[in-house]
Amino acid sequence: MTALEQITSIADVEQLEELLSRPTDGVVDTMARLEGDIIVLGVGGKIGPSLARMARRASDRAGKQRKIFGVARFTNPQLPQWLASHGIEPIRCELLDSAQLAALPEAPNVLYLAAMKFGSTGQEALTWAMNCYLPGMVCQRYPHSRIVAYSTGNVYPLTPPASGGSREDDLPGPIGDYAMSCLGRERIFSYFSQRNGTPVALVRLNYAHEMRYGIMVDLAQKILTGEPIDLAMGYFNAIWQGDNNAMTLRCFDHVSSPPFVINIAGPRILSVRTVAEELGRLLGRAPIFRGSEAGDALLSNAQRAFALFGKPQVAEEQLLRWIADWQLRGGPILGKPTHFETRDGKF
Repeated sequence: MTALEQITSIADVEQLEELLSRPTDGVVDTMARLEGDIIVLGVGGKIGPSLARMARRASDRAGKQRKIFGVARFTNPQLPQWLASHGIEPIRCELLDSAQLAALPEAPNVLYLAAMKFGSTGQEALTWAMNCYLPGMVCQRYPHSRIVAYSTGNVYPLTPPASGGSREDDLPGPIGDYAMSCLGRERIFSYFSQRNGTPVALVRLNYAHEMRYGIMVDLAQKILTGEPIDLAMGYFNAIWQGDNNAMTLRCFDHVSSPPFVINIAGPRILSVRTVAEELGRLLGRAPIFRGSEAGDALLSNAQRAFALFGKPQVAEEQLLRWIADWQLRGGPILGKPTHFETRDGKF
């Protein structure tokens, strides 16, 4: 039994953040091989803080003296101090401002996390600017850096669960402005990668979970409040965000031109109905369902990632137990629903 498997309850946010940023031996090895500083663009989102901290911890364990910069607008005023306390240099920047982008420090390694999803309906122009125009600006600012950039499983079409989920070589089929703009982001990174020889990895994530965010958290909240659970999008992938962080950082070993494309997702296709029923058992309250499962869903096959990095450390069943325990103890959540049930691409 691993150290993570022995944990039955995550006590508080401090322990959660420690677990999310705890590097694996594989990440330490990657950080030992990697040369130069790392800049994290869009560090202020859900994944950025723990990903940057894992890079810091792994670099320290590897004995690599490097700076790690965390760049964001910092709508959370406490985040810069938190980053600094963990050895990450915060830089306030509006990335769409070309002058501010140009003033960022040089870094041979770029983690690109900046994106817009929620609120994209009604703000389509800003969505395309963030998801397509900004990647081009970043590629022009860092043409000779290694870039690991987040994409999303939303670039794929809906697929039947029996298919095992979309693979990296499958044709894209984005639905709606958000998903189309994310495919546009990939195309822009691919263009500059091939034009300038910039080594890039594109990470199609689907879906990262922790105690405060994720489809399982959404389901638990609906169960506790008695809100019906829509079954139309009846299946999903789930991966512990700490596993996602580790796999993302290890992608620096695989950047290439044209870009290396990889799905990061959980190893199983989960049923919304089955997961909700188990959550209901753990929470002591029966879920209420609405509708029935469609024949397809937004699903990813992550076998390429598992072949390179191994299976996730945290199984979906353990993640479910942790989340139920967190909910029963009134642990904080981010208040950012995934809207996973959306089938028309409107976020």
